[in-house]
Amino acid sequence: MTESLAPLPSPVPAPTRLIIDLSALVANRRTIAARVAPGVEVAAVVKADAYGVGLEPVVTALAADGARTFFVAHVGEGIAARAILERRGHGDARVFVLNGLLAGTDEAYAAHRLSPVLGSTAEVEAWASFAGPRALGLDAALHVDTGMNRHGLETAEAAALAQRPELTTAAGIRLVMSHLACADEPAHPLNAAQIERFRAARALWPDLPGSLANSAGVFLDGATHHDLVRPGVAVYGGAIVSGAPSPMRPVVRLEATILQVRAVPAGETVGYGGRETTRRASRIAILSVGYADGFHRSASSADGAAGARGVLHGVAVPLIGRISMDLMAIDVTDVPSAARGDTVELIGATVTIQEVAARMGTIDYEVLTGLGRRYQRVHVGG
Repeated sequence: MTESLAPLPSPVPAPTRLIIDLSALVANRRTIAARVAPGVEVAAVVKADAYGVGLEPVVTALAADGARTFFVAHVGEGIAARAILERRGHGDARVFVLNGLLAGTDEAYAAHRLSPVLGSTAEVEAWASFAGPRALGLDAALHVDTGMNRHGLETAEAAALAQRPELTTAAGIRLVMSHLACADEPAHPLNAAQIERFRAARALWPDLPGSLANSAGVFLDGATHHDLVRPGVAVYGGAIVSGAPSPMRPVVRLEATILQVRAVPAGETVGYGGRETTRRASRIAILSVGYADGFHRSASSADGAAGARGVLHGVAVPLIGRISMDLMAIDVTDVPSAARGDTVELIGATVTIQEVAARMGTIDYEVLTGLGRRYQRVHVGG
């Protein structure tokens, strides 16, 4: 694919670029759609600025590919998503707000045609009282907890609510949903328990569509698919099974420009704390990336402990020393041609986001959503 890179908004060059491949994003959504039965809707989860890669371009690309149900976490995210959908001619799309009905937000839901995900009887009652008399016609979802012990109605609470059909009708409940806690661990016994508990919850409202599967849930078992699946991190190139390579196409590529290449004699330390000592005469490249950019300090290296790595001219180049707020050092001794102005891949097809997350001691969700705002973001393939 030939990339057409957007110009910078100012004449000042950016030392780092985060390149987001929207064609890979759409391809990942289609891979998920191919795994579910015809008629099962594939919704788009675009919370946290679309997992850190940009709400507007992601909503635009996924809506153009046919997505008509979107999930966000907060009301403010919902307002932004609705505005994008309206501008792009997709005003018929539904926008669900996952984190419940916060007191005082009713008018915002109505004004921007947002659909609340209701997680308690109190929320159902409050929304029914507000929306019912106004005949808003907005779909609401009912979240039933099946083992996460997070947001959602408890089993007994759901059973009691099912005896009040006038209340769920007034609240406009059009979807029953839950969330899998351990789908990225296929053998975990909680998966089977949650599948069975959700079947029981759906039986309380047999005429309503259901939604259980997140990204890993889509790949776990057809019994999780129901009427609507809600893939999140998989669409953005994230892992499906914990500890296994992702079958999805990478969506983000992080590139940094070498600011300086310096000669460092053997026996010298590099970076804060003097954590790592050169074992040979070395050439060290400096990159303008640090923990303020979401590249966690935990990915640093030390004597006897490897850290993250990059790729330069097709050669793996290890990080050396401690990551600071704005800078990191890369050992480019094995790339004699390395020079100021060259580009190092820190995340991409070679250095996967799963590898980076492992070096940071975290998960790819956190890496994606934590990528800082100082990167020049370039969207391609849209």
